[in-house]
Amino acid sequence: MSFTVYPALDIREGRVVRLRQGDYAQETHYGDDPLPRAQAFEAQRASWMHLVDLDAARAGGYTLAPLLAAIRANTGLQVQTGGGVRGRDDVARILDAGASRVVVGSLAVREPEQVIGWLSEFGPECITIALDARQDEQGLWQLPVHGWTENAGVTLDVLADRYAAAGLRHLLCTDIARDGMLAGPNLELYRHLAARLPGVAVQASGGVRDVADVAAARAAGCAGAVLGKALLEQRMDLGEALAC
Repeated sequence: MSFTVYPALDIREGRVVRLRQGDYAQETHYGDDPLPRAQAFEAQRASWMHLVDLDAARAGGYTLAPLLAAIRANTGLQVQTGGGVRGRDDVARILDAGASRVVVGSLAVREPEQVIGWLSEFGPECITIALDARQDEQGLWQLPVHGWTENAGVTLDVLADRYAAAGLRHLLCTDIARDGMLAGPNLELYRHLAARLPGVAVQASGGVRDVADVAAARAAGCAGAVLGKALLEQRMDLGEALAC
């Protein structure tokens, strides 16, 4: 399976930001220049990027269509993007705005039957299921919802199996404990998912610190890695990461 590096931009109120473990009260601001940053990704030979609408993730209603259109018009990047997907029409609108893949997160946990239908309607290459997981005291990977404050009542393994059986191709999985922490990716989790879900391209997200972490994620069986804070803080060279 090929390996894709996804340089990421999280956008809130038009600004490039990062949240610490998903907490809107713990925001770091990196500038008001998302389009030049996307152009810089392409200049370093990225072919994909990951774009998150944090305003929509909180309130619904994808707001980045103008930025997405500008990225598509001014670069050759393919864009995987999401935030605030609440229904089928949101998926259609984001695809129409130029997305190559729509990321579906909390709704994929709350309403899997509906989301499974989108895999058929839009095609599995157009949907990335994003599952944010936290390991409990028994070692089970739970899927917290409602701002990561309560568990969904279904484990990561059970839900991932269900999506894989329905034809899922792209799974982005974040270990909540490592999100925005620069603590290294949870390689044990990704080895587990890659072995459990043959044929599903698993994307590592959360904790990637450096090029060695990117290489380790690939060796663990991942088909991609999302690079956020480490790139924004210039702890990693994107060109070197792409060469992994």
